[in-house]
Amino acid sequence: MKYKLLGNTDIEVPPIAFGGNVFGWTADEKMSFRLLDELFEKGFNFIDSANVYSTWAPGNQGGESEAIIGKWMSQRKNRDKMVIATKLGYLTKETKAVLSPANIKKQLEASLKRLQSDYVDVYFSHVFEKHTKIEDTLATYGALIKAGKVRSIGASNFPFEMFELSQKIAKENSLPRYEVYQPEYSLMTRKDFEAAYRDYAIENNIAIIGYFTLASGFLTGKYRSLDETKNTPRAYFLKKFFTDRGEAVLKALSTVSQKQGAPQAAIALAWAMAQPGITAPIASASKPAHLASFYQAINLDLDQEDLGMLTEASAESTTQKINEKN
Repeated sequence: MKYKLLGNTDIEVPPIAFGGNVFGWTADEKMSFRLLDELFEKGFNFIDSANVYSTWAPGNQGGESEAIIGKWMSQRKNRDKMVIATKLGYLTKETKAVLSPANIKKQLEASLKRLQSDYVDVYFSHVFEKHTKIEDTLATYGALIKAGKVRSIGASNFPFEMFELSQKIAKENSLPRYEVYQPEYSLMTRKDFEAAYRDYAIENNIAIIGYFTLASGFLTGKYRSLDETKNTPRAYFLKKFFTDRGEAVLKALSTVSQKQGAPQAAIALAWAMAQPGITAPIASASKPAHLASFYQAINLDLDQEDLGMLTEASAESTTQKINEKN
């Protein structure tokens, strides 16, 4: 398996990152340990988490994912072999100035305690906020990097102009820049990343690890109608994908899946991995059996016909074309 560097850092990561949002949600502690054991055994040592995971699950307060990861690493004694990313900014208990020096330090210490670690490999600004000067945020990160508590920093869900401005301020003030950006990116969600971030990331060697690569399970083909999503944990995330365009994407995935002899999840992951600028798409699984798609994806060689079919079916203009035909 070929590893890649994250931006201008010396951190090497596998071609797929595992989304830790399932830990403490659709995967309890016992299942999470099984997933982490198998991932580690297969070399998938890049885990993405956040202090907000998983507040949406009944009874959760946030930090459940980090706590499970920390307990697992402590028991396995393998912290030095893992690449752990976590974030701050969306936790409801945080102040409005979520990227203020005080809140960054407070939330990092809480995350480190849950992770049972004295450092984080990638610490993300989970959201942009206007209450704190960008230079104050970056200077705080710089101090934490110098102290050895953070190896590198990343950003997610930033308006492009704010991300670009942050990088400019970092350069002008000799402050650490965001080496990683995390957009939502999949066959069903392409426009925002491709319109602005992609070229900028390539030109500036910014690592891209897109989240919701399987569109909350939609691209696996598990759900064929909106009715089938009712009473499932991901119903809220899935409902927006049941459109003419979504149907066209599933049809293209099915065609390529049959040709390649691989499940649709593996095809969707392989498509994302093949896109310019993508370092490692993020995908989750709630059962060990679902991890098979990870292993198949990294060995798939989608040809131009396959990639073209998927890219055309998932284009934003697809819905318009379908409506015109009808």
